[in-house]
Amino acid sequence: MGISSTPNTELSPPESPFEGFKGNREAAQAKLSKLTQEEKAKKVSLLTAADFWRTKSIPSKGVPAAKTSDGPNGARGGIFVGGTKAALFPCGVSLAATWNKDLLYEVGQHLADEVKARSANVLLAPTVCMHRHPLGGRNFESFSEDPLLTGKLAAQYIRGIQQKGVAATIKHFVGNEQETHRLTIDSRIGERPLRELYLRPFEIAIREANPWAVMSSYNLVNGVHADMHEHTLKDILRGEWGYDGTVISDWGGINSTAESLKAGCDIEFPFSTKWRFDKVLKALEDGEIDQQDIDRAAENALTLVERVKGSDMSEELPEREDDRQETRQLIREAGAQGLTLLKNEGQILPINPRTAKVAVIGPNANRAIAGGGGSASLNPYYNTLPLASIRNASHQDVIYAVGCHINKWLPVASPYCAAKDGKQGVTLEWFAGDKFQGSPVVIQRRANTDLFLWDSAPLAQIGPEWSAIATTYLTASTTGKHTVSFMSVGPGRLFVDGTLSLDLWDWTEEGEAMFDGSVDYLIEVDMVAGKPIELRVEMTNELRPLAKQKQFNMTHKYGGCRIGFKEADQIDYLQEAVEAAKAADVAVVIVGLDAEWESEGYDRQTMDLPSDGSQDRLIEAVVKANPRTVVVNQSGSPVTMPWADKVPTILQAWYQGQEAGNALADVLFGLKNPSGKLPCTFPRRLEDTPAYHTWPGENLEVVYGEGMHIGYRHYERVKVAPLFPFGHGLSYTTFEYGRPSLSSKVLTQGGSSSTIEMILAVSNLGDVEGAETVQVYVRDEKSRLPRPEKELVAFEKVFLEPGETKHIRIYLDKYAVGYYDTSISRWVAEEGKFNVLVGASSADIKFQTSFEVNESFTWVFY
Repeated sequence: MGISSTPNTELSPPESPFEGFKGNREAAQAKLSKLTQEEKAKKVSLLTAADFWRTKSIPSKGVPAAKTSDGPNGARGGIFVGGTKAALFPCGVSLAATWNKDLLYEVGQHLADEVKARSANVLLAPTVCMHRHPLGGRNFESFSEDPLLTGKLAAQYIRGIQQKGVAATIKHFVGNEQETHRLTIDSRIGERPLRELYLRPFEIAIREANPWAVMSSYNLVNGVHADMHEHTLKDILRGEWGYDGTVISDWGGINSTAESLKAGCDIEFPFSTKWRFDKVLKALEDGEIDQQDIDRAAENALTLVERVKGSDMSEELPEREDDRQETRQLIREAGAQGLTLLKNEGQILPINPRTAKVAVIGPNANRAIAGGGGSASLNPYYNTLPLASIRNASHQDVIYAVGCHINKWLPVASPYCAAKDGKQGVTLEWFAGDKFQGSPVVIQRRANTDLFLWDSAPLAQIGPEWSAIATTYLTASTTGKHTVSFMSVGPGRLFVDGTLSLDLWDWTEEGEAMFDGSVDYLIEVDMVAGKPIELRVEMTNELRPLAKQKQFNMTHKYGGCRIGFKEADQIDYLQEAVEAAKAADVAVVIVGLDAEWESEGYDRQTMDLPSDGSQDRLIEAVVKANPRTVVVNQSGSPVTMPWADKVPTILQAWYQGQEAGNALADVLFGLKNPSGKLPCTFPRRLEDTPAYHTWPGENLEVVYGEGMHIGYRHYERVKVAPLFPFGHGLSYTTFEYGRPSLSSKVLTQGGSSSTIEMILAVSNLGDVEGAETVQVYVRDEKSRLPRPEKELVAFEKVFLEPGETKHIRIYLDKYAVGYYDTSISRWVAEEGKFNVLVGASSADIKFQTSFEVNESFTWVFY
């Protein structure tokens, strides 16, 4: 199997020939009716995936398979590491920072084409979990701390995807706001915050875009696993919201047989015999479920396939690349719109590319920090590096200094490694069984020394229990005492030139790898420049630590390892950075996190920049050497900025995909005017954050004790000023707001006043074109139940030429004023006065007006 090939499968899926909406529940029912009572097993087989990525086909009944693909910022295809190259879009929080609904729709359109190029039909995205806490490992993948911003953007993203016949999968339903103990943590959430905050993005997206699939989350919600949670799946999703799509589990996220089926989790992913198949038939026989439970789930499974495949039984095409110029341009534009200018004292930005001598400094300056880690990651068509893009844009010589290193783990050894055939990478020899017996059954070359083999072992040839030997030849470019790292998933041993150097056969200390693994162990090796050393790893897929075999009632699971390498440092990086800064007109310091520090599978341990204060010291030294310093921070969530008051210019750069370098250069040199706004509050200290006291919980339980007050709601309620408020973002021009006018001063349940039109003018007073996001918040002046100081209810992004004025229209309805009343289990628009606050951020309110609700009314969904 080549490194870019799709795993073998018994199933079909190809590129769908259908256009537009393909949802056809009647066709699904017709196919279901062809499965006779004697074919119960076939019907039950639809309730579990056929392999890692595909639904089950029944060719004799005209039922094809649908292929799924991760993820939120690109369609990766069938191989987790080193698979088919794909377009890498900005991450979710960066897309949210654009506050541009039209742009999100366009991104969805291009993502659908990427899914088709991977011969897939279902995109496992978007992720709409809330930014409850800055340390959340998947915050970068999600949109925001605000449910309305999240839901409105997600709806457009979904519409863009599904308009081209590809299914979107909104996830993770629900309460998955942390990665710590994510499979077993119990999220204890009150009913009102559950409704108003954590379910709200799903509700908005389902009402406005109807995603064809919903993915249940790993965690428990109030004591019950999400995949079998009747209140959220059955009562709310299917009942109150009338959802007509398909619910799939997260991968390995089924926790029961009867309960998950009865609650409404239709398809288990990936293939597994743990909970379904014979156990479903036994549960039926024992009366734990009814035939209608099976039929309902099977019908939902077939409905998804009908929507994306119809009866197309043609053979699955190979995955292919589809590197389009228009997609490149869209990613670059989305990146520029997401870049968020937090501070610009003295107008250091934009930099004049013709006259300014620039020093580019920092650990992220000459690296592709394009995305976070985990299931959102992929193999991009290409990357653009900040240093290279800045050099391309500047007319002057650009000075470069790395300043410091921030590796959490040593960089993968791949660039220094050659397999037995002399090509970059590793030779893998696979054996049937876990004892290295006989001759290798399969021999492969892998380009990467990140060898986590959880979805790419050739199980069809070697069986469920396997052993493997990885061999590579590592050549250093300098002579010295260099460092090799080794991390093992199952049992593993590392040999250097035939000598056992690290024995992790029975390791017990777990690291932070997404799919389980040991800590990263380091050894020093004396090496001579140009002289290769042999690295050999023996490994199996027996489960480690051994205690987990009893805990999970299984002996074998994933296998694999990771080999890293770093040559010894030869210079004083900090001093080199200081000298570079002194020699330049402007110093651009590019710092932040990366996919190792911010990833699915684990949460961050601190809000501070890694590692050990090195980046903070670098920034302090550079700004002292050159007061005209710009700090560019690349992260998917807030970081502590102890230097924020000393640095004149700060640009939040997020993770911006394959055009990250070019988008950054566009904004630094004024080719593009930044228009990003913060979709999450940047606090001064971790101690100021709303969930500080309860994060990440104890004894596998986390209490959402902050209730309704996450994000800006919390900072305004406790009157703690953040470093940068929600919705904040500067421009290279100046905007002026006109006074808003309302079409009615009364909001009613029905009739012409059930929607109020607000009109206001926005003017560009500067001499460059720019875009401003008008944010509309509502404050309930007097409520029977406690409510936040204000809540975002609408937003519009307006693009203006120099001197141009535009009138924008924003519509306010019952959803802008309602709260959820648990005493009646309904949404309430309460009689009284509502203040409308129009601003450029949650803290920068320009104008205020008001309307009234004369008579209270309630609703459930519509």
